[in-house]
Amino acid sequence: MFNSSIQTIEQFKEVLLELPEACFSQSCDTLSNTSIGQHTRHVIELYQCLLEGYTTEQVYYDKRKRNKRIEEDLSFAIEQLEYIQKNLVQPDKQLKVIYELEGRDVSITSNYNREVMYNLEHLIHHQALIKVGVVQLTDILLCETFGVAPSTVKFKKHNMTNEAVKK
Repeated sequence: MFNSSIQTIEQFKEVLLELPEACFSQSCDTLSNTSIGQHTRHVIELYQCLLEGYTTEQVYYDKRKRNKRIEEDLSFAIEQLEYIQKNLVQPDKQLKVIYELEGRDVSITSNYNREVMYNLEHLIHHQALIKVGVVQLTDILLCETFGVAPSTVKFKKHNMTNEAVKK
């Protein structure tokens, strides 16, 4: 789980490093006029909430900082991803995840490992969206597994193998 998370973040960093800096904060109509930087910030801040909440055992995803520097400064965003990679591996422990629903805080019992998996799936989801922006704004050729869940990659590989055997 941690290795998959760290590798997926690394793949994300590699794409961002290829991206022309001007494209990072450029609004993209196929992303509902949001930017790759805004999606990047969103993903980073959820990981930051998890890491900050690890100590207090209370994770508030709704109270993220919405730091514009992350969405506008590509180098700074990459630094934040590196920080996450270096600090993600922690022993599992029980956490409370707190959301604001209908004007009040609602607490859900979870654990660190579960929330790492949630953040990994969330990252992959946003990578799929970012892929759309990268294709529209650049001529970068992305790895076909960028923005695709590991289970989907495995499923497709298995099906391709079965199809080859049938022929």
